[in-house]
This record gives sequence, C-alpha cells and structure tokens, in this order.
Amino acid sequence: MTRKQRRMTIIGGSLAVLALAAALVLNALRDSIVFFSTPSMVAEKHIEPGKRFRLGGLVQPGSLQRGDNLAVTFEVADGSAKLPVAYKGILPDLFREGQGVVAEGALDANGVFKADTVLAKHDETYMPKEVADALKKQGHWKDDYGGKASEGTKPAATTAQGNPQGAMR
Repeated sequence: MTRKQRRMTIIGGSLAVLALAAALVLNALRDSIVFFSTPSMVAEKHIEPGKRFRLGGLVQPGSLQRGDNLAVTFEVADGSAKLPVAYKGILPDLFREGQGVVAEGALDANGVFKADTVLAKHDETYMPKEVADALKKQGHWKDDYGGKASEGTKPAATTAQGNPQGAMR
C-alpha cells in the first residue's frame, strides 16, 4: 500500500466512524427533542413507567388537592385525555386551576405522573406554539388566546421581581 492509499483509508474510516456516531446520537435523542408530551400523546405512545419526560397541558378545575408536607395532586388534561400528577414541593406563584402547566418527571406503576419540577404559564396572553397547536388540533382553541397579543400592543417587560423594566421603586 502506498502512502496515499493509507491516508485515504484512514480518512475514509474516520468519516465512517463519525457518521456512525452521529447516527447513534440522533437516534438516542429522537424522542427527547419534543419539549413536552400531552396526556393524549402519553396514552398513544404507551410510555413505560420510570421513563422521564415532560408533560404539558391545562390543570383541570377542581382537581387540585393539597396534602401534608407540601404534597400536591392535580390532573393535567388536553381536552381528550387526563393524567393525574403528584408533586411534592412549592408550586410556582402563577400555578392555578385552568391554567397551562409543564411538569417534568416520570410515570409510576399506577399510571400517576410523579413530577419533580412544575412550571406554570407566565402570562395569560402567552402560550407556547406547541400548546396552541395541540389545542387547535383537538378543537379546544379559544379565539381570544391570541387576541390581546395581536392588537398591536406589546406587553411591558418585567423584571424577576415583577416590576416593569426601567421603573423606579
């Protein structure tokens, strides 16, 4: 083998290994690319207990129950399916029934989503594109979801303390 042939063999082998590594990484991340799954998607995919994922939807009115030591249970729904959620910790200030929520955790053997993180929707005029698309697809879209934001007025930005930016205390 000449020197040029050896170099081309090494380069070709390196490219093949790199392509295989990229294919394995993309295959492993295929299900993780989704920002969250709705209760309907969870039912369709038959997600096995113990697998971590994000669950998104609306907190069902009347489903919030507080227990001892910051334990909370509630149901998350997307219009066609519901999934019970158990969480132990302090809920976000904006968390309430009838509002959007994204929880991160895993299903247990009884089909209850055990969340270790709960995120609440920030503003009544904001809705993630994925949530809006899921609600439109299932026929639960309200016309006034985008009405306030599309009137041409931009909501004021606020700091972490809730004060308008640039405002004096």
